[in-house]
Amino acid sequence: MNVREYYTYLSAAREQLWNYLRALPAADLDRDLIESGDRFHSIKDLLLHTTDVEDHWVHYIARGENLQSDGRFKHDWVKPQAGQYGLSWIIDYGRTVSQQTQEFLDSEPDLDRSIKLIQDDPASDTVTLDQLMWNVMTHEVRHTAQIALMVRQLGHTPPWSDYLRFARPQVTAGEAGGLDDPELDDSEETDTEQI
Repeated sequence: MNVREYYTYLSAAREQLWNYLRALPAADLDRDLIESGDRFHSIKDLLLHTTDVEDHWVHYIARGENLQSDGRFKHDWVKPQAGQYGLSWIIDYGRTVSQQTQEFLDSEPDLDRSIKLIQDDPASDTVTLDQLMWNVMTHEVRHTAQIALMVRQLGHTPPWSDYLRFARPQVTAGEAGGLDDPELDDSEETDTEQI
């Protein structure tokens, strides 16, 4: 699997999560469920944080621009206090960042290009763009798992966001031939369709 494929999955899972969270009571999204946390206490805090991290690493560090300079999404990304923002604002920011990331990946950037982690430090460590993208994506997956746990703590069932839910199954030549076999009964066809 490569960065582009995984980001496509992550974007689909993110959209599903956003749509699901819209149906939850607003108070649940702001509830302090990580009381000992220094910066992030709620579902909205973690949603905003994952978008901030992608905006920072992909757009500010790798591309030299970010949406923080856009007046629409100006906020304190170090301690976001997301309770002051509506879920729709957080999702709008997330969609905008995601769209720009997708456009960037669609431009087929050189994933082997070296990226300085601290732009104004000549001695800064560097990583490849590929490594930086995997860091951003795994960071989001970890926080999405935290959000799913928080949703359960609130008494709800989070959406299923495993990769296989979004990946299309690959049918082998032998399986493809079997699907057209008139000898198959309805139950076998149903089992195959659910894979």
